[in-house]
Amino acid sequence: MSAPAPSQLANAIRFIAIDAIVRAAEGHQGVPLGMAEIATALYTRHLKFDPADPTWPDRDRVVLSNGHGSMLLYALLHLTGYERVTMEAIKTFRDLGSHCQGHPEFDPASGIEVTTGPLGQGIANAFGMAVAEAHLNARFGSALVDHFTYAFVGDGCLQEGIGQEMISLAGHLRLGKLVLLWDDNRITDDGSTALSISEDVAARFRVAGWHVVEVDGHDIEAVSSALAAAKLDPRPSLIACRTTIARGIARLQGQRGGHSARLYPEDADTARRDLEWPHAPFEVPAPVLRAWREAGRRSAAEHAAWQSRRDALVPTERAEFDRTVGGTLPPGWRQVLLDCKQRAVENAEAAEAAGGILISAEINDRLSAVLPERMVGCADLEAPTSHKRRLQAFTADDRGGAYVHCGVREHLMGAMANGMAAHGGVIPLAVTYLAFSDYERPAMRMAALMGLPVKFVFSHDSIGVGKNGPTHQPVEILASLRAMPNMLVLRPADAVEAAECWEIALEHRNGPVTLVFARQALPLVRRTHEAHNLSRRGAYVLAQAEGGPRQVTLLSTGSEVAIALQARDTLQAQGLPTAVVSMPCCERFDAQDGAYRESVLPPGGVRVAVEAAVRFGWDRYLGERGGFVGMTGFGASGAADALYRHFGIVPSAVVAEAKRLLQTLN
Repeated sequence: MSAPAPSQLANAIRFIAIDAIVRAAEGHQGVPLGMAEIATALYTRHLKFDPADPTWPDRDRVVLSNGHGSMLLYALLHLTGYERVTMEAIKTFRDLGSHCQGHPEFDPASGIEVTTGPLGQGIANAFGMAVAEAHLNARFGSALVDHFTYAFVGDGCLQEGIGQEMISLAGHLRLGKLVLLWDDNRITDDGSTALSISEDVAARFRVAGWHVVEVDGHDIEAVSSALAAAKLDPRPSLIACRTTIARGIARLQGQRGGHSARLYPEDADTARRDLEWPHAPFEVPAPVLRAWREAGRRSAAEHAAWQSRRDALVPTERAEFDRTVGGTLPPGWRQVLLDCKQRAVENAEAAEAAGGILISAEINDRLSAVLPERMVGCADLEAPTSHKRRLQAFTADDRGGAYVHCGVREHLMGAMANGMAAHGGVIPLAVTYLAFSDYERPAMRMAALMGLPVKFVFSHDSIGVGKNGPTHQPVEILASLRAMPNMLVLRPADAVEAAECWEIALEHRNGPVTLVFARQALPLVRRTHEAHNLSRRGAYVLAQAEGGPRQVTLLSTGSEVAIALQARDTLQAQGLPTAVVSMPCCERFDAQDGAYRESVLPPGGVRVAVEAAVRFGWDRYLGERGGFVGMTGFGASGAADALYRHFGIVPSAVVAEAKRLLQTLN
């Protein structure tokens, strides 16, 4: 029996997509129908993968950046033999609880490398994967790490600003194992791309130092030849595939409606006639399915050879490789942080002289020796954030470096970190000012959605920034980040809490962490060494009330904890038993059992929160008779100490608010 024609393999993708979208009564057919030949060339001739072991560390990575076309990926995963993506699962496309959701959701064991949907995030994730591969290749060698990252890309991905950031930095770093397959159909949801752009898109890549090939995206041989050339070129590659959107649906192909207009059974019937596909819905003829399954087994020998090379390593090297790609922390990392805590207490003067972000930088330095997998990305703020000091730069000529100079590209930096975390084998840090977290916000949200262990590190966290003024004073951002599901927000009060928060961040593996540090120097609020991590439960009583039952509870985070302690001294001196609660992580505190929460915040008395940010989010801890000392609007330009006085974030204001609230009890 002769093998089916390659066009039949592509049509299998088309009709699985058509049938699923017709059944769901919605979906985005433009991508799977327009990119079917492109995907066929990649998966049947070039991709290194093994559906029998979906998380093989040296597999090629595939990102569907135009994630609305998710049926392209689901069809490919089913056809090549991924166990979890059955035809029954495809029949539930877009249903509640389906494995085939409207957009691909992060599930490497099913062949879904990242969650995509917000356009541009996917190609930036792919960039991060390519960076991770290059770094791990330099560390462990090509025998263990030598794979490509491919991304299916639409016009929208390249129109988003993050797309240009990626094009620029990938070209600069000469990431030769990054290959984009562009669905150049010249249609977006609004209609022709001519409505909004007129530049030569491929030229943008060429001027940035990319290898560019322009082909007919419906010619499998041409696409395959372009892929072969891309794999040999030392530059990142763009394969610009000229396509017809929704190819095969006579009513919609090449038109605006091809993007996502509803498909009807009559459309499917016409397509079957036009493309000579005389098979029932969701039926793939045996010869075609057999050819696809053979494509899924194409890399089995290469996988076995890789496994033999890994098994032949000396035990210590094999253990270190397995530990690294498995995401297990090495022995000794926790002791480094314990030592940092003890050193801060024993050398209080030095600890208090350093700004909050410099304390984090010192911790980062000391972790370098025990965490070789840590990689830092920073957006042109090396000097004020200081997280490079013991690291070499990752460059086009030195892949062993662990510090990525991202330039002024925060959008890309956040999504790059997500791609690195999804790839595995590295612990990514993304470092910038807290005010600039808004540039990273889409990536931070995606990290939380995927549960990726990215460490977002921020400095300059409040009006303590000083004379740079309100543009750089993030009064509202803490509240907005705390509102994000599955995001831990950690704001330590001093060098001791900083080490504890780093411990929390490193051991947290099922979601991202935001570490927020002050620019200014921070006095120690913890002056005796305690091996136990008091910050781990989110909040704890830093100073107990003395002289009777607690009447006042002062809650605070970060640099304002010292202000709360000074206010406590005054209140205690006035005969008002006052406790101070440090709350470095609201999310961790909320997760504690009721008994612990009540031991920290018992009923009775009054509560006042102190934070150089807006009140939003604090009332759930303050109760009906709670007060707040903080910001009510944006900041101003001036010295930090002058700004704290100007906005009334001072001990006397805290004392006054507590006494006012106590009067309301009488």
